[in-house]
Amino acid sequence: MYYNEMAGERVSALGMGNMRLPTIGGDPNAKIDWEKAQEIIDYAYAHGINYYDTAFRYHGGESETFIGEALKKYPRDTWFLADKFPGHMMKRKGNGVLEFTAALTGIPDSTVPEVFEGQLRKCQVDYFDFYLLHNMNEGSYDLYTDEDLGVVKYLQEQKALGKIRHLGFSSHGHAEVIDQFLTKYEGVFEFVQIQLNYLDWKLQDAAKKVEVIAKHGLKVVVMEGIRGGRLAALPAEQMAKLTALRPDDSAARWALRFLQSVPEVGVTLSGMTAIEQIIDNVATYEKANPVNDEERAVLASVADSMLSWVPCTACRYCTEGCPMELEIPSIIARYNEKKNGGTVNTFGDGNTYNEALDPARCIGCGACAAICPQSIQIPDIMSEFAAM
Repeated sequence: MYYNEMAGERVSALGMGNMRLPTIGGDPNAKIDWEKAQEIIDYAYAHGINYYDTAFRYHGGESETFIGEALKKYPRDTWFLADKFPGHMMKRKGNGVLEFTAALTGIPDSTVPEVFEGQLRKCQVDYFDFYLLHNMNEGSYDLYTDEDLGVVKYLQEQKALGKIRHLGFSSHGHAEVIDQFLTKYEGVFEFVQIQLNYLDWKLQDAAKKVEVIAKHGLKVVVMEGIRGGRLAALPAEQMAKLTALRPDDSAARWALRFLQSVPEVGVTLSGMTAIEQIIDNVATYEKANPVNDEERAVLASVADSMLSWVPCTACRYCTEGCPMELEIPSIIARYNEKKNGGTVNTFGDGNTYNEALDPARCIGCGACAAICPQSIQIPDIMSEFAAM
């Protein structure tokens, strides 16, 4: 494992994301399979990964509990824990009270201190090494900058008390809102986490976001480096282009090597669901091996060929708020397959109909689109796919 400097710390270039841990029976809606997940964490730690990322809502809140338990057997000063304040799924009710919204609807009202202290208890730690505002974007900007609510002020106070060592934020927003926020709070934040991969370099203007963050003198933490697994399973025609250059490299390794070539990157997070994935990714990070100019050009051509796809990362925010309990990421995956020449005969497995996979059941309420980090107009996709 090689290491980078970020916020004055020596962090592993590969970090462990804990949004896509293995679940019981492989069902994404099921509880975490603690035994399999612990095996992955143990492998990560044994092979030099020292950065572990979680959030309030991951795995329905179970991720924080799991990672706290999984890491506590290791000396506290040998690993970094990153957690996030869920302001992007909250709205102010008054008198400092916050109401949970979207996928977190139904959780009792809370205050900023209650959320933060609860996370410390769940993770079984006295402090967070890295703490983030979760998804500061155009929709959450007003809440995070509300001076009366004082989210940023409170977190600065916790940093002064030693309960936060480094303060940052994640964002799926445009480069302009990231720049606006960093300018407003110049010198407050020490890192920014964004969605970055060779597809989004152009598709979501990630190149400009990196430029903005670097302008403020900060490092980037990468999320969705393999785009929820999409860049680990390329169409055969596109994979052939990569294999012609490096026959032994997996599609995932190509995606990660692209990120190694971005000097502003401090840590690349990967949500590794299976032990095979972490073995391959750790091998990729034994030493830095960034793509060269020829390889970057080939990756750009692969990305260009995929730009007609719906950019779903299977983060599953949408499913948690869907009143029809549709498996939206699976439906979009099938939609992409159909749009790119594949065959989808049934909305289910084999000949068995599954109502959770039927786009015609979408009622167009828009709850999914409102929470989608990619700003996908999901009801439009459901309607078009049903017609197809």
